Amino acid sequence: MVRDPNENNGSGKYASENGFEVEFPPPATGGLNQDQEWCIVREGDAERRVRFHSYDEVYSTPGLYEYLFYRKLECNSPSVVCSLLDEAIQGSDQDSSDLTVLDLGAGNGMMGQELQRLGVDSVVGVDIIPEARLAAERDRPDVYEDYYVVDLADPGDQVRSELEDRDFNCLTTVAALGFGDIPPRAFREAFNLIQSPGWLAFNIKETFLGNDDSSGFSRLLSGMVDEALLDLVSSRRYRHRLSVGGEPLYYMAIIGRKRGDIPAEWIGELSESDATTV
Repeated sequence: MVRDPNENNGSGKYASENGFEVEFPPPATGGLNQDQEWCIVREGDAERRVRFHSYDEVYSTPGLYEYLFYRKLECNSPSVVCSLLDEAIQGSDQDSSDLTVLDLGAGNGMMGQELQRLGVDSVVGVDIIPEARLAAERDRPDVYEDYYVVDLADPGDQVRSELEDRDFNCLTTVAALGFGDIPPRAFREAFNLIQSPGWLAFNIKETFLGNDDSSGFSRLLSGMVDEALLDLVSSRRYRHRLSVGGEPLYYMAIIGRKRGDIPAEWIGELSESDATTV
């Protein structure tokens, strides 16, 4: 039986030790797409409706991200992706301490913290949202060696040069692909910052890997594998988290080894293809 995340003695309300209360929409609201999900957050007499993908609002409330996604909706993606990466590294001639990681879509540091637990010494975070860096500095100040707030689709020469000097050999991105938060152009920029051979560890909702995908990642990933830019090492289908209606949301965790850079013209071709299929 699917568990209803609203179930809490029938009230649908959750009081947090952080001083706020969260209430999910009633089941009758059903049918929300994942990027349309929302909740009501109450702090004292103040009440606001927060869309899950409005990350700036979520990160601005200390503890809300963890409470909402990890405690109530049972997200476990950072640990799943890190576990799969650890298994792959153990089967190679490297050690986790050898990794210099670029964590794309770093948010408030959940993935960075898991990498740290894995034994990774050097992790640099990148996110487009200023509130994400502020939350990471507030909640996990010792996780990232550095943290850039930048749009990697157009990072500028100075930021690109600084990131190139890091000599990254691993790219991670968790719960950030497929909904427009990180477009293929930004992913290409991050991927091309990684040395060859290097590691790629990411997750993506399984529907974004199908023939009907409109985000571009299905075609991009297929092209990378077909053209030997990426060797797939392992993958795992798993429950990313629950929806607000209690339904499981399935993702794919994927580990690969980079063998070459993604050509710039591929991104233009993806954009043209999307334009003809909308």
